[in-house]
Amino acid sequence: MKQMKFKNGTGALEITPPQIVGPFYPISERPDLAADLARPSGSTSDALGQLLYVRGQVLNRSGEPVSDARIDVWQANAAGKYRHPSDTNPAALDPNFRGFARLITDASGRYSFRTIKPGRYPTAEGDIRPPHIHFTVEGRFDRLVTQLYFAGEPENQTDRWLNAAPRPERLIVALQAPAPHFESHALVAHFDIVLASG
Repeated sequence: MKQMKFKNGTGALEITPPQIVGPFYPISERPDLAADLARPSGSTSDALGQLLYVRGQVLNRSGEPVSDARIDVWQANAAGKYRHPSDTNPAALDPNFRGFARLITDASGRYSFRTIKPGRYPTAEGDIRPPHIHFTVEGRFDRLVTQLYFAGEPENQTDRWLNAAPRPERLIVALQAPAPHFESHALVAHFDIVLASG
């Protein structure tokens, strides 16, 4: 099942709902440019957790692909811990997971990266945030900050940030079995992103 694209009354695609940057945008880490968060540059082993491929396309509201868009992705590790000095979660860091990468879309607006499914984690306010991946997407004229969530997570029902979004279902994707050329134990998330103008 692919993520649905919603159109407004004029037939244009609806912009992907924005989300907060959050407190854990990497400030001391350099982004990995290899599009492999599950085994960052210099690591000899994969990170702990469920292997995941995230793929999608960046489009403008007319449905045209946005090429050369810059995408920053960052996330917690499988235990729900960010590699960030402000993260007080007592969960352990994974030495094989830095959780920050920078991607560029191709001529068809497509992007792809390999990672692990992030864990849920407690907030300073006592809530539990569901597993999610942060995105900032910069096209030629537009910048969007958003988050990708996963279907079936109980905390999706109560997460204040997800449920504050217009049409929160647009940020939730179902995990799929991998194509034959991926590892058999991997899962795939398809997440298309619509910018206001590209």
